[in-house]
Amino acid sequence: MYKRNNQGWLKHLDFILWDVAVLQVAFILAYRIRLGSIWPYSSPRYQMLALMYVVVDVLMAAIFNTMHNVLKRGYYQEAIQTLKQVLLVFVVVTIYVFSTRTGIAYSRIIVYLTTGFHFLLSYPVRLGWKQMIRRRGRDGKKAAMLLVAEESRVPEVLNRLTAPDGVEYTGIVLSDRDGTGEEIQGIPVVASLSTASDYICHEWVDEVFVYPAHLSDIEVHPSEFYKDVEGFINDTYGEFSRKNYREVSGEPEASVAVEERAETTVAALIEDCRQMAIPVHIRLPLSSIGSKAFVEKVGGYTVVTSATNYASPLQLAMKRTLDIIGGLVGSVIALVVIAVVGPRIKRESPGPILFKQTRIGKNGKRFQMLKIRSMYLDADERKAELMKDNRISDGMMFKLDWDPRIIGNRMVDGKQVTGIGERLRAGSWDEWPQFFNILMGQMSLVGTRPPTVDEWEKYKYHHRARLSTKPGLTGMWQVSGRSKITDFEEVVKLDTEYINHWSFALDIRILLKTVKAVLTRDGAM
Repeated sequence: MYKRNNQGWLKHLDFILWDVAVLQVAFILAYRIRLGSIWPYSSPRYQMLALMYVVVDVLMAAIFNTMHNVLKRGYYQEAIQTLKQVLLVFVVVTIYVFSTRTGIAYSRIIVYLTTGFHFLLSYPVRLGWKQMIRRRGRDGKKAAMLLVAEESRVPEVLNRLTAPDGVEYTGIVLSDRDGTGEEIQGIPVVASLSTASDYICHEWVDEVFVYPAHLSDIEVHPSEFYKDVEGFINDTYGEFSRKNYREVSGEPEASVAVEERAETTVAALIEDCRQMAIPVHIRLPLSSIGSKAFVEKVGGYTVVTSATNYASPLQLAMKRTLDIIGGLVGSVIALVVIAVVGPRIKRESPGPILFKQTRIGKNGKRFQMLKIRSMYLDADERKAELMKDNRISDGMMFKLDWDPRIIGNRMVDGKQVTGIGERLRAGSWDEWPQFFNILMGQMSLVGTRPPTVDEWEKYKYHHRARLSTKPGLTGMWQVSGRSKITDFEEVVKLDTEYINHWSFALDIRILLKTVKAVLTRDGAM
């Protein structure tokens, strides 16, 4: 039976368990130095702290995926990621201790020493364990893998294999010609496409790696018989099952089946491997499938899904939980702000206090975005006459240095005078009602700013990438000097960078930068 490797954060569970063990050693050392006792688990209070360290350490590794690409990281990168894990644990444990008012029960020196020892011990342990894995990959038992590919693809495949993969290519089958008896980079060509099945059947082969030239090379059309026995034989490559079944049963069609099996294709070889229960790895010949691709079930079919980025259900749940918490707090503040500035707005510009505007949300879904009205009621009608003063040169967004449509803005003796509307926008007070949108699930705290309908109609293909995530109250370009960015392509670049590298930790960093930008009024537009 084939052993499938762990996926996601469980892929490096061994490193996580080592980190948990090291953290406990660091805790014991800190306890010994501070209190003189060698065994902290004899104290009920410190038993709870030790358990908290275990839980938080595992959660931080899972949530922030701190072990991602751990085997590929160099010394400097490993030091940074180790420090990140250590600090995350320290911060979360500290917040827990003080939020539960148990801080007085624990020695702060123990917490600080544990953090220091955690880093000093974890870093060399990680480096040492990586060396052991690499050595075990070089010297240990490896699965014997047969490579099936066109001759031009073989060097590329062989050069990509690394020691931790746990396999080695013991033979090659060329799919474009018969090269039996030859060698490529020291590995023998053991069979042709027509004789490969017999070779696999009678030689040591653990797995087969197939690199087809075209998707059509691996396409097999199920027969009518396969449809009849679909519930009995659940095999994508059922044609061979039908032929083999009829041969064994002695049916008249047996001779026909033998003729059909004589076809020498990559698909036929895959059929044979499946009948022999040999695991087959198929590298799909798709040159630009996307930066993230994975296999899943959609509509009853097994498909390869391509996406710029994706999030796990846990990560999405965390993001939505943060949105709900932030939405509740923000909505309360929004009601207060509306109560304070609402009468002033109605006095200077009769009409509704809140302004609704159709915006384009995730993947083109329209919604009504809410803001405190900071413009006169005819603002949209006057937009065309002011387009010549637009700060965004390509017209993909509309921003003015001084906007006469804003409530209170007027010319007095040739000078530009601002009013209540400008003050609302300068402090981002007009944005608070968008927390209602966040609560309704139409927006997120962090994302890409939703375009207006007329802006969306001008989008080119690469601009559409901004809509692949839920729109946000703030985002990457808002905290990157909003008033300094006047090129829409730069906005798209920053938004795309956010989508490609999204993580829960990135959202937290953007929120903290947003708070700073709002308090200092840095770059508000």
